[in-house]
Order: sequence, then C-alpha cells, then structure tokens
Amino acid sequence: MILVTGGLGSIGSKHPGQQEKGRNNNVQDHTVSLVRHAGRGGRFYVSVFPRSKSLNVSHYLEVGPGPKGSVMTVEFELDGQRFIALNGGPEYKFTEAVSFTVQCETQAEVDHFWDTLGAGGEHGPCGWLKDKFGLSWQVNPTVLSEMLNDPDKKKANRVMEAMLKMKKIDIDKLKKAYAG
Repeated sequence: MILVTGGLGSIGSKHPGQQEKGRNNNVQDHTVSLVRHAGRGGRFYVSVFPRSKSLNVSHYLEVGPGPKGSVMTVEFELDGQRFIALNGGPEYKFTEAVSFTVQCETQAEVDHFWDTLGAGGEHGPCGWLKDKFGLSWQVNPTVLSEMLNDPDKKKANRVMEAMLKMKKIDIDKLKKAYAG
C-alpha cells in the first residue's frame, strides 16, 4: 500500500478487502499531483510498483509553457492510487514535508522498494529515502507500526531504539529488539 503523508495526515489506496464504512470504495476522491519530470518519473514509478499502469499522456500544443509536442502531463496508477505528473521542470523541488510511505509485508518487499526507489537517489535514516527525482519515500514494514504501538512500552521502546540505528529497516533486527 502507498500512503501520502504530510502535515494534513495520510491518504492512501486500499488493499482489496479493505472497506471504509459509509464510503463508495470504488470511487477515488483524490488524485496526487506531482510537478517535476512527468514523462521519466511516471514511467519509473509504474516500473517499480506491482499492480500499476500508465493511464494517459498529454503533450503541449502550440500554446503553453513547454515546447510543442513535449510531454505536459502523465496520468498513472500505482497499486490503485491515481497520480498525475506535470512536466514543470527543475525549478520545482520536492521536500520531505510530503512523502510517500510504502507499507511492506516482507523483508523482500522492503529490500525491493529500498533498492529500486533509492537507485540514483539518497538513502536516509529510519527507512527514509529520496529517489532520483528528489521525491521522499518511507519504506516501512507493517510489523514496525504494530510493534511501536504495542501496549508494552518497554518492547516498543526497544524497537524504536533499534530502528533509529538503521537506514534500511531490517525486520529480523526489529523482531529481536521486540523480543528483548
């Protein structure tokens, strides 16, 4: 699952079977818009995530800030979450104030997303990375949240202490810290 996180909370796609009470779960009521490298970025992200696809590519016409015929927008879907990327150019910068969280079930998934998204970018602490376009990601195993929210605060603190020493999150090390 991909979550968009920032100052206003989280939005994200739902895995099959997840339902929100009182909502039409077949209709997405939001689309994430990214302004930077539409063509290259859209193709890259679709190649990284399973259950993803390109939806539409539009090009600049005679009138517009971009050269005629160049990519203006790319619409794509990553694991059920819809995105639109606008080719705004390098003057638009991403910051850590908004990041995408990839929730992983296994260490193999953590490794895949950490290595693939981080290729050509920067790996940071605690599962954070910036991809080659400067977009921030958090690659986290689902078990991390479960452990950090354990009512036994000693277990949760040991997990936090272990995680703070990591760049890429290692599930086995988290489990060892959790067990004491």
